[in-house]
Amino acid sequence: MPTVTGRRRRGFTLIELLVVIAIIATLLTIAAPRYFRSLERSKETVLRQDLAVLRDAIDKYAADRDQYPETLEALVEHGYVRAVPEDPLTRSAATWLLVPSDDPERPGIRDVRSGAEGDSVSGKPFTEF
Repeated sequence: MPTVTGRRRRGFTLIELLVVIAIIATLLTIAAPRYFRSLERSKETVLRQDLAVLRDAIDKYAADRDQYPETLEALVEHGYVRAVPEDPLTRSAATWLLVPSDDPERPGIRDVRSGAEGDSVSGKPFTEF
């Protein structure tokens, strides 16, 4: 539209801005749930990997020393892992659930599980991983 001085005003109208905002909002409602689901799946993948590493270290410790470790820190002290990993769901290394040995001749930790509450994307409780 020409103005009094003969120049055209440049810019967006309110309707154009509302249409763009509506399109962006629609795209976000589609993308956001997928993004958060992928974050949950990645945490579950890290949890499974951490559990596999800890279980492997416990098995190697037991095979080398003919006894299970008393704590997860014993795995670090003897060089089986560099550090006790954090549970990706609880964000703490202190929430691991330690499963004691059933064998009275070999006391110690024979397994480790996540201390996170809730279920995975597939519906399996985290404590059963």
